Formats: sequence, C-alpha cells, structure tokens
Amino acid sequence: MPKVAIGGKLHPGGLEVLSSTPGITLDYTEEVSTESLMPMLLEADALLIRTQKLPRDFIDQAKNLKIVSRHGVGFDAVDVAALNKRGIPLAIVGDVNSQTVAEHAMTLILAVTKRLLRYDAASRGNREWNYRNSLEAEELANKTLLIIGYGRIGKHLARMAQVFGMSVSVFDPYYQPDLRPAASQSADSLSDDAIKSEPDLASALSCADVVSVHVPATEKPVIGASELALLKPSSIVINTARGGVINEKALIDALDSAQIAGAGIDVFSTEPPLPDHPLANFDQVILTPHSAGMTRQCAERMAISSATNIVKFFNNTLDTSLVVNAREINYKPRAAQTSEI
Repeated sequence: MPKVAIGGKLHPGGLEVLSSTPGITLDYTEEVSTESLMPMLLEADALLIRTQKLPRDFIDQAKNLKIVSRHGVGFDAVDVAALNKRGIPLAIVGDVNSQTVAEHAMTLILAVTKRLLRYDAASRGNREWNYRNSLEAEELANKTLLIIGYGRIGKHLARMAQVFGMSVSVFDPYYQPDLRPAASQSADSLSDDAIKSEPDLASALSCADVVSVHVPATEKPVIGASELALLKPSSIVINTARGGVINEKALIDALDSAQIAGAGIDVFSTEPPLPDHPLANFDQVILTPHSAGMTRQCAERMAISSATNIVKFFNNTLDTSLVVNAREINYKPRAAQTSEI
C-alpha cells in the first residue's frame, strides 16, 4: 500500500485525487520546509513537494522512496543526482501555469511603469493628491520589451505586451524564428511574426525599456552589474523566473544610483527574504512572495497534476515527458514496456 507524503499546503482538488485512489494513504503537513518532511521520510513511498529543498541526505533517509512529484515545473531545489543514483523519477506538472505566470509578469510591468506604490500612497487619506502632476507614470505603447528566455511563458507575455502596443524582442539561443509555423497554423505565431530575435544580449539590453527574465535557475546571474549598466535610466527589470538569475546586490545598487527606473521581483535568492531586505526600501519596486503561479485556478491545476503524476506512477502509466530525469534513469512505465513487446 503506497504511502504518499505531502509537504506544503495542497489544493483540495489534489488531495481528492490521492485520497480517492484505492490503496494510497497520506501523510500531510501544510508547512513548506525540508525539516517538516523528516517525520514522513522513513515510510514514504512517494513525496509531493512544493518549493522546499530536497537535498541528498534527506533522499538517502527515504529508504522506501520510489517517486518525487513537484508541485510546479522548477526543480532546482531537488538533488536530482541523488535521485538518479537510486533510479527514482522526478515528475513535474505539465503546462498548467505559463499563462498565469505571464499574467503576473505583465501585472508587474504595469505596476512598476505606472508607479502604483507611489500613487497609491499619495492617494490614501488625500495626503498628496497633487502628486498626480509629477507625471512619473509612463505609457507602454511604443516601448520595447526584451524577453530573456522565450518559452511558453515568454510567448504568452509577448502577446499580452503587443496588445499594449509594445515592440517585443527576444534573447534565447534556442529560439529559431525560421522554424516557426505559418500564422494560419499556430496562434502563437500571431505574436511571433513581429518578434525580433536578438543574437547579442548586450545590444538587446541597450535598446530595451522593459526586461523580463524567463529562464531556469542558473549557476551565475543572467543579469548582473555589467548587464544593468547597459540599460537606459528609464528602463525596468522584471523577474518571475528564479531567484539568482538577477544579481540582487547589483540590482539594489542600480536602483540606489538611479541607473534603472524600477523593478518587479517575485523571486529571491533566499526565500523567504529577510525582513530587512534592501529591495523593500524602494517604492519604485514591486515585490511579491513567489506568487506568480499561485492563483486559485492555477493552484488547483498544479495540485491535481502533481497528485495525478503519483497515481499514474503507481499505475505504471506516468507520461515520461513529465519525468525530468527519465533519460538518466532509463525510466519507462511498465505499460509502455509491455506495449513494446
């Protein structure tokens, strides 16, 4: 009888998938931390985790562990090599949150550009009504958005930005505009037709009014001091990807010196950030608590998808395209193996 350990609050839809499956029992904590998993590890056949770290020493203690399912698509907090050593698959959800994250990125772009924090503060209690005459708010029309990493989220964001009259440039070594389908064959290509693919990040940054980053976790920042120095003083940067892809110290320095005009940050190098994090001192910066994908609808989709991955694993029907280390562990569901015989 498989025992599933869940670390972090899960939408009832995901709990229902697991609890209604015959033969599965649940251990559940709403706390999102590595330590909260410890009491469950020894008996867990499966782990369903949120954003907490899953290091090698914890994996080694989970003697019965057969699968890890991530409530999301990122897996930089998981020691995949330790899973590979034991042949344990790591499953992620499918494309259930790209639209949601893109909407959040667009919201941050609007909020920073329109200086919402400052205007909101001026309006409350009619303290500084004439702040409206500062004319700090900008329009997005005819501005250039540079998207770094043009995957599903980036494509959704590009379409949204074009509705506001923005020009969209893309820096992504894997993007091949010559291979995109004809406009009549793909809704995505409606935006792609006007996308400018940039071969050089430095030149792209120098022309950008807004920079939005959509890349996986990286060993070193994609945007550091030298990249920020290339931006116009009126430019803003947005990060809904992963903490660390923008160097936080360099970003703080750039804001402090008015090298850039503002930022929208959803992810941090250390989460949660310390209460006295310097970014909180800037009212031209919008901060959100790693919530870009956390709408009610998206939380339900991620919960159901991550729970279903566990059920399908034990039914030997888990889609290998959702197993990030399938090649490394030579993972094939038994049903697929049988069909090949």
